Amino acid sequence: MVVEKWMVQTKKADFNEIARKFSISPVTARIMRNRDVTGEEAIRKYLYGTPEDLCEPRLLKDMDKAVGLILDKVQGSKKIRIIGDYDIDGVCSTYILYKALKRAGALVDYEIPDRIKDGYGINEMIIEAAAADGIDTIITCDNGIAAVKEIALAKELGMTVVITDHHEVLCVDGEEIVPPADAVIDPKQAECRYPNPEICGAVVAWKFVKVLYESCGIPRQEWEEMIEFAAVATVGDVMRLQDENRIIVKYGLKKIATTSNKGLKKLVEKNNLDIESLSAYHIGFVIGPCLNAGGRLQTAKVALSLLLTDDEAEADRLAEELKELNDMRKEMTQKGTKEAEELVERFYRDDKVLVVYLPDCHESLAGIIAGRLREHYQKPSLVLTKAEQGAKGSGRSIEAYHMFNGLVEVRDLLTKFGGHPMAAGFSLNETNIDEFRRRLNENARLTEEDFVNKIWIDVPMPLDYISEELILELEKLEPFGQGNEKPQFAQKNLSVRNSRVMGKNRNVVRLSLVTENGFPMDGLWFGDGEAFVKELAGHRTMDAVYYPGINEYNGSRTLQVVIKNYQLR
Repeated sequence: MVVEKWMVQTKKADFNEIARKFSISPVTARIMRNRDVTGEEAIRKYLYGTPEDLCEPRLLKDMDKAVGLILDKVQGSKKIRIIGDYDIDGVCSTYILYKALKRAGALVDYEIPDRIKDGYGINEMIIEAAAADGIDTIITCDNGIAAVKEIALAKELGMTVVITDHHEVLCVDGEEIVPPADAVIDPKQAECRYPNPEICGAVVAWKFVKVLYESCGIPRQEWEEMIEFAAVATVGDVMRLQDENRIIVKYGLKKIATTSNKGLKKLVEKNNLDIESLSAYHIGFVIGPCLNAGGRLQTAKVALSLLLTDDEAEADRLAEELKELNDMRKEMTQKGTKEAEELVERFYRDDKVLVVYLPDCHESLAGIIAGRLREHYQKPSLVLTKAEQGAKGSGRSIEAYHMFNGLVEVRDLLTKFGGHPMAAGFSLNETNIDEFRRRLNENARLTEEDFVNKIWIDVPMPLDYISEELILELEKLEPFGQGNEKPQFAQKNLSVRNSRVMGKNRNVVRLSLVTENGFPMDGLWFGDGEAFVKELAGHRTMDAVYYPGINEYNGSRTLQVVIKNYQLR
């Protein structure tokens, strides 16, 4: 059982003055401060920002050079090939560039690597195939910044190369190692003046298209209409929903409501969602996984074909295929997670760093299962699967453990690795797995306190402070997600008058709650209903972390709270 510690945010500001100046409640002012939104301009953009507030694309290093190169190739009728990636960001990036270059009159096609056969990003086989096909120019998206050797080969073969990417630039002894491409657009470059380095690959591509369209005299509206795919990728690639990322997602979700993209419409329909009220949650946990499922279990070209098709029947077929692939992926993930947890309970319960080998698991699921283990045990978790050459793994970490540095310390055991503090990928020989596990744990400087799951509370707020007006105001803070988490409130000593399990799957509990001063409020809890009610027996009160909402039923509206975490008394 993971130990929880409830923590109240204590960041300071003059909340009453902010509330007065922006006509909001002090509660909302406090929530924004907790998200590090400070200063009048940042608050204005957070509450009222529009696409006019987005950063200027030409601040991206090499932007004008890249657009100029591509325009020359378009005008010279040279063959251009887009090299994308197999995840949701790569698919959306490829879609954006392909549609835009076609619109600009380019002779263009695309290639997306196969996860199993090719691995991540551009490789020498893809470059040699492009040369054999008579390709004059390669433009990458969501990859390329680390492909120094591969880009050098493309140059040797006489090709022009433009990189558009958003990943970290390789550094050796403090010096950036940038591939020898003709133009490199990546906001992570040290000399790049772009003010927001935390954009995804699809947003980099979308910004490129803005400058391309301006140069071609194509109406701005056509660029603006692509914002929905920049938004889908931003959420799907788990970028921080702050500053312009939040504006892109906010307006992208609005655009999806009236999208003309047949494939996206069909995918929403197949998942029984209301296209007019999609949230970032629906993109991150329903639509996104479907678009990713092709690249995980088959080919990402299925997802790209879905977005590109103008045929209603084809869109329906491809959406159904992706939905079925995602359902299969969920079943495989559930099976793999159960197997991993059983291994941990039997052999590794006391390990500080969990290393689990699942030889029969599909390698594309290792990262998802590692994430589930991390959530369940609040420990750094690495899951390995059998690969063509040895074992291949993915890891997910906790704040107290720098996973990439952990791998650096055992690099002599690895054949390949990369990553950042919270996640990593790696390969090694099967014979090294036990030693890998032993040394990671031996090196881990983690304490019991590091394994405590911290629940951050924005405001300890009595239930009788909740109003419909406050709930509607909180909706202005959407979209919620990474870096702009849904607010959490808390109250102690709530009496539980009664509880009732509901739902076909018995996974909802309706509670009748009363505060110490006699204020009543309905509550909902989602999870194993029977187990929750059983745990509740014998306890008269609870402390609760909650989010307020409105229950609409038979034309009437009542206030209620959704219980996120609880402690029984």
